[in-house]
Amino acid sequence: MIKRIISFLLLANLSVNTYAVLDITITQGIEEALPIAIVPFQWQGQPNDLPVTMHLTIANDLARSGRFRTMDAGDMPQTPSQFNQINFADWRLLGMENIVIGNIRQTGTGQYDIEFRLINVYSGEQVSGFRIPASRDQLRRTAHRISDIVFEKLTGVRGAFDTRIAYITVKPTPDGDKVHTLQVADADGFNPQILLESNEPLMSPAWSPDGKMIAYVSFESRNSAIYIQDILTGARQMVASNPGINSAPSWSPDGTRLALTLSKEGDPEVFILNLATRNLIRITNNRAIDTEPTWSPDGSSLLFTSDRGGSPQIYQVSSSGGTARRMTFEGNYNSRARYSPDGSSITMVHNNGGGFRIATLDLANRFVHVLTTARLDESPSFSPNGSMIIYATTRGRGTELAAVSSDGRVHQRLGLQDGDVREPEWGPFPPQ
Repeated sequence: MIKRIISFLLLANLSVNTYAVLDITITQGIEEALPIAIVPFQWQGQPNDLPVTMHLTIANDLARSGRFRTMDAGDMPQTPSQFNQINFADWRLLGMENIVIGNIRQTGTGQYDIEFRLINVYSGEQVSGFRIPASRDQLRRTAHRISDIVFEKLTGVRGAFDTRIAYITVKPTPDGDKVHTLQVADADGFNPQILLESNEPLMSPAWSPDGKMIAYVSFESRNSAIYIQDILTGARQMVASNPGINSAPSWSPDGTRLALTLSKEGDPEVFILNLATRNLIRITNNRAIDTEPTWSPDGSSLLFTSDRGGSPQIYQVSSSGGTARRMTFEGNYNSRARYSPDGSSITMVHNNGGGFRIATLDLANRFVHVLTTARLDESPSFSPNGSMIIYATTRGRGTELAAVSSDGRVHQRLGLQDGDVREPEWGPFPPQ
């Protein structure tokens, strides 16, 4: 039974290695990508005194979204840092629609003011501009915040560059064992942080709504158990360690409950755990495998995967229990559903005979849109603005992370230099 469940959840037993930084490459972008120039920010201090090259971080953020075509600094006709230094005619001749200029000023030991302006070249007007104070270790995050502002002003969609991702890696040891790690990193792959290392498998990382904690499954006691860990302090607590299977934690939108899969009463079923009272409520009751629950954005219902109809499909049930309703009918396999942030669609692993691929299901018209083409894709997770979906994919050299836009037009490969990684989960927006 346990082997059957693990196969049902993972599709395959994948061996992975760990690395430092994700190398994000656009493999397919939007043809009508907006041209933009991020001019090197003026800095009055020592050339090597800043740990972050602000304009490059912003340019890389916008470029990897696939929605912008950024200009190399060497091709810029000038490098203005003030509005009155801009020769708009030069930029118009190059077909540049928008430029970003900025200044960095040190205000104290390890303290800085970053000032930037987003300017429309054709109107000659400022679209946006802010002065942001930051400490030395906040400079990269400040660059991501600027990228978010520019992205939202020019696309109308809130940017998600100042967010984080969680993922699982496994590193082979010289004696033939494996070290499993749970890691978090910035959305661009920088600042990786190992939250936990274990000689036993780790699975199913899930962010709390406030981004401060992660729930996950650990086999460190030779049986599955669900833990919640504080990202900042590392403190953790076990919340489920019943006989049999304890898996697939998912936070309620208000952060007070976990939906999870337990087999303590026989077959794997979906339960809801109240984190304050530790009260358990059984949600499903079927002889099939019911697993991989996920909450709707308003908390009123859950999606889950079940093979009660003969093959794995997505079902919906009220978060207070009741009769489950089948949601997917196209394809012989649909699993691991996740709602879009606005609740209008879901992403899932879909197989219609050509392989396990990432797809979306529009909940209004029931249209299934297959977004990827590999043979084995898994673990899709929406970005908090709904524009991208991160997932794990198996290719010739192993398993790596990838991302695709929710409309399928932008594809990214999030490669690592030396191995594989799986089970990505995109974190929430940071508090404003």
